[in-house]
Amino acid sequence: MAVNSPLPLAANLTPVAGLELGYAEAGIKKPNRKDLLVFKLAPTATVAGVFTTNRFCAAPVQLSKAHLATGKPIKALVINTGNANAGTGEAGLANANATCAELAALLHCDADQILPFSTGVILEPLPVEKIIAGLPAALSKLKADNWLNAAEAIMTTDTQPKAASKTVTIAGKSVTLTGISKGAGMIKPNMATMLGFVACDATVPQPLLNDMVKQAANASFNCITIDGDTSTNDSFILMATGAGELVVSDSASAEYTALAQAVTELSQTLAQMIVRDGEGATKFITIKIEGGNSVEECRKIGYAIGHSPLVKTAFFASDPNLGRILAAIGYAGVDDLDVSKLDLYLDDVHVAKSGGRNPAYREEDGQRVMQQSEITVRVTLARGAAAATIWTCDLSHEYVTINADYRS
Repeated sequence: MAVNSPLPLAANLTPVAGLELGYAEAGIKKPNRKDLLVFKLAPTATVAGVFTTNRFCAAPVQLSKAHLATGKPIKALVINTGNANAGTGEAGLANANATCAELAALLHCDADQILPFSTGVILEPLPVEKIIAGLPAALSKLKADNWLNAAEAIMTTDTQPKAASKTVTIAGKSVTLTGISKGAGMIKPNMATMLGFVACDATVPQPLLNDMVKQAANASFNCITIDGDTSTNDSFILMATGAGELVVSDSASAEYTALAQAVTELSQTLAQMIVRDGEGATKFITIKIEGGNSVEECRKIGYAIGHSPLVKTAFFASDPNLGRILAAIGYAGVDDLDVSKLDLYLDDVHVAKSGGRNPAYREEDGQRVMQQSEITVRVTLARGAAAATIWTCDLSHEYVTINADYRS
């Protein structure tokens, strides 16, 4: 079960005007489960995205990037679970193209106005005939309040769906935002979540939306790590349907700033849901690095701590073997780091002072914090004003079990 993350309720997920969602049980990997999802967008919508930096990026990632680059309005998104369509070569691209062409024919638009996404097992041929056969059923279920079904339709090893809504007032106008995400393993930044989709009903020109999605990703999905593996399929998509009252026309405006903040906050909620549902996770860990020369070096240190199997297994065991954190800081790659100025805190417990064990630190205080399900690690570097926050989880026996049995 996810760490302190209650199941989302359909009644709490607000429809976004200008967007409909439909799902189907296409039998892509297993029968009798939701595994195909379609987003249908209003003609006024704009769409922007960021994607994995993995050089082995999946066929749907390649195609989505190419379709966004055309500048044509995006009419729909199609997502399947159960198969990643990655490591599938030219056949994979042909299957992704076929999916787009079929949905485009059903929606009476061009194939490059469709964005495809896939998640699941890598190096397996995509059963494209099942996807194509399931599209009419997904379209028949299109409606605005299908967000919970949508979240369930993109799950793989997730133990629960991930979805959230937010309503804000900007310049006297109400703006609705709703999003879903999926991911529980193979999660590392750049891009970060396996799949994430956020929609709002504001009007946002394409260039501004491009900036907004990058800003949101860098402060949310690019701040999480579960196991240090960057997926072949990571994608985060931001949609502005243009069906609401708010119009954002200038990146320097107060409206842009407020909407970007709301998008970022919702994205952070969805990103943290992924960490809380990390494969086998029992603890949610916030890593704060402060007093750095740059955000980049703070993140480098935060990721070194968050990726370390020794650190993560110590958290799972509730063992305050906190020298492992210092070791991770030391090999993070900040070559001119003066460790004699470094302080380490575990929640309210001052563990290390001026680069060494704090004389006042007591093992039982560390033990008390390590037994909590939510823990904050704070490192102060005393070398500048920059800071960064990373979210991660522990590493348990269950993680190995899940990944050993994933294909069975």
